Amino acid sequence: MPDPLDQTMPRLNDHPNWVYLLREFETLYRHGSAGGSKAIRAHRKKVRETLTAVIDRNPELIPRAPAAKPVTTHLDHALDLAERDSLRGLARALSRVSQDLTWEFGYETMPKTLERKYAYCEVLGPQGPIRAERLILGFVLFAPSTTYPQHSHKEIEESYISVAGAWSENDGAVYAPGSLILNRPEHEHRITTGERDPCLLAYAWVGAEDRLAAPGMKLSYRRRPRIPPG
Repeated sequence: MPDPLDQTMPRLNDHPNWVYLLREFETLYRHGSAGGSKAIRAHRKKVRETLTAVIDRNPELIPRAPAAKPVTTHLDHALDLAERDSLRGLARALSRVSQDLTWEFGYETMPKTLERKYAYCEVLGPQGPIRAERLILGFVLFAPSTTYPQHSHKEIEESYISVAGAWSENDGAVYAPGSLILNRPEHEHRITTGERDPCLLAYAWVGAEDRLAAPGMKLSYRRRPRIPPG
């Protein structure tokens, strides 16, 4: 087993582009508005404090094999859209590591309706190149005119921040770039995206170490695969 004190192992600070991406996440959760919501304010605090502790720890960085999915042909346009709005710093930081991202489906059997319209990548977390136990950060990419099935997260608190494109959750509102939505544990939600442009969301999951390592999902869907953030 590798010695965690072995300084010859690659660590976060050896890869500045990953550090800059994490700092953009920290900025998102430090300076964005909570809109008067105590729950959102508390969630923002948990994310940024946990993230700051990870950055200060300078964790091991374990590169994963880059992987694309059909929907990632929309990534460049999503980043172009993000450059026009307030999250251009995050978009630029993401673009600098885009060739190293591992895009995944998360389903054991991928539904035909989603296999060309959806993928996610974990940046920080138990499966990410940047290892952390109590926080997951990453991105979800949707093609135009996508419906992501109804689902919930057991004992996991989830937030999305819109990076590019317009989307809605449970048909309740339209979220533009810069918007944050908080999903409490067990909250059933379904995502739909606009007709013209792809949608890129940054996400954060906060929960217990064992739950984040194996995040079971409760789905209102006939199949019951393990589904990642979305």
